Amino acid sequence: MNPCKPLVACARCEVATMMNLPQDLAMVQSNQAQLARHLGISRASVTLIAKYHIWPTTRGLSEQLLRERISAFLKAKGLPAERLAATFDEAPAAARANAQLQAMAKANTSGPQPGTTQEEDPFMLLRHHSLSSAARQHFKVLRDPFVDEMNEDADVFVTDDIRYVRAAMRHTARHGGMLAVVAESGGGKSTLRHDLIDWINTTGEPITVVEPYVVGMEDSHRKGRALMAVDITGAVIRAVSPGASLRQSAQDRAAQMHNMLKASAQVGRRHVLLIEEAHALAVPTLKHLKRFYELQDGFKKLLSIIIIGQTELEKKLSEHNPEVREVVQRCELVKLPPLDNHVQAYLRHKLERVGLQFDAVMAPDAVEAIRATLRQAVAETVRGQRQAREQSLCYPLAINNLVTRAMNQAAQIGAPRVNAALIQAAVRGN
Repeated sequence: MNPCKPLVACARCEVATMMNLPQDLAMVQSNQAQLARHLGISRASVTLIAKYHIWPTTRGLSEQLLRERISAFLKAKGLPAERLAATFDEAPAAARANAQLQAMAKANTSGPQPGTTQEEDPFMLLRHHSLSSAARQHFKVLRDPFVDEMNEDADVFVTDDIRYVRAAMRHTARHGGMLAVVAESGGGKSTLRHDLIDWINTTGEPITVVEPYVVGMEDSHRKGRALMAVDITGAVIRAVSPGASLRQSAQDRAAQMHNMLKASAQVGRRHVLLIEEAHALAVPTLKHLKRFYELQDGFKKLLSIIIIGQTELEKKLSEHNPEVREVVQRCELVKLPPLDNHVQAYLRHKLERVGLQFDAVMAPDAVEAIRATLRQAVAETVRGQRQAREQSLCYPLAINNLVTRAMNQAAQIGAPRVNAALIQAAVRGN
């Protein structure tokens, strides 16, 4: 008897409900991908069958028909009759434990990444997926809740942490200062940049935004093209006075920029330098930001600075780095934390923006499965000692990719809602 009923499998039953099917496939030197092609279903659907006893109900396939086709496949591959008779039975505890060990060994064949105790989490390797047409029809939604969904201020999900970072960015743009915004990849940095620009445009704030192009930017010329102080100077001139000819020498161009900023400020304009992907800024350029920040007309600062980047930016701006100490002393650093305690509220917001009710799409066990899936153990060295800690990666992009795949799989098997089993299968399936 299975510990969990179909479509409500829980995390603790992930291994307990495993069939003998995976071991039988290995015995005939086959795998789940080959079986999926034979059956005409996805590999994720085969995973759901083998691990959770969840059988697809789409494409006119019944559980009985699938059992017959799987048995025929294994028989044709040469599986002994005594093994075939127990293919759909629950695997013995020893076999389940052995399967876990084999999976761990396979995952570790390439060795751990520097600074960690394990390989990159599977969800980090998930390719971006859009909601399939079948899933849109299944959940009765016309618009993808996770792709190109940001069209207005109300589309932005806000927590107290996000609200603070947003307020800090607006305050810096309006009143001056130097601010660094740091988050993991997919953590919502670009969303807040767009939100700032939209706020400036819709409120009519007299703020000129200067955004140097960062395409191909790297922190050294060996890897790409470093953004230099002269590039920032040119970007300021073009933003403040479009069409103006740039002076030839760097000294003359700097004076030209300063005079333009003073003239613009005297008629009531404010200016903010906004640099995304700032983790790729070269250290010399970071040092030069102090000089841009100190451009003044009397006591009045002429240029606010907001730099936005991944966690490498925090390391570059470390107070222990003497090369950038003058910038660190003047720069406020704020971080966007993961959405650990806000996953349900985040998904509720995203789904309601496209006309879906959270409870109609997500089962009660799905949110905790998302949180559990988007955690990873990392190792770090502290005072010469290797220590392990758990790290959450519940950032918007990771949640979006995971839930999109789970919704697509729910449509494939005819499941009414996304549950924990489908979240887990979304990581392991292709």
